Amino acid sequence: MTIDRQGAESTRWVIHGERLVDDSRRLRLSVASVELPDGVTFEQYVLRVPKAAMVVVVDDQERVLMMWRHRFIIDKWVWELPGGYVDPDEDPGATAAREVEEETGWRPRNVRPLVSLQPMVGSADAENLLYVASGADYIGTPEDINEAERVEWIPLASVRDLIGRGEIVGAASLVGLLHVLAFGAG
Repeated sequence: MTIDRQGAESTRWVIHGERLVDDSRRLRLSVASVELPDGVTFEQYVLRVPKAAMVVVVDDQERVLMMWRHRFIIDKWVWELPGGYVDPDEDPGATAAREVEEETGWRPRNVRPLVSLQPMVGSADAENLLYVASGADYIGTPEDINEAERVEWIPLASVRDLIGRGEIVGAASLVGLLHVLAFGAG
């Protein structure tokens, strides 16, 4: 299958300007003045957040390391992969490994890139870099007590059911887990 890219510029939106609404360490919110190809103009909020890195840690028993946590914005308890924001000048793979240790008390082995995604591409630049690791070594109680109610090794075979029950809802967790289920962790 080939994708025809001819004429692609005819559907490109034109940005006439952007004004800043808020800027902090964890987000940049602005309003963009946009013109569609048919001449319609409007303003749209644009959210930009730092890159985040997450890890699908799979052990030799076909289990994945996950955190049970409450997300106040959606007021829901959910399972998530460990991960966090990439610090300036930090290698995203190093971020991914560091976050697993801080949030779970496990040191992942053989961390390698899996896939990148943009969970809200229509209104946000929020790149999520997913990694996969083959196993982990327990190093102690998690450093960050604010992240998870509990940390568990969840059988990969139960992931579809957890998704179906609405217990895994985060875009990065969904993409990472479904990628491993579809293509394996190797």
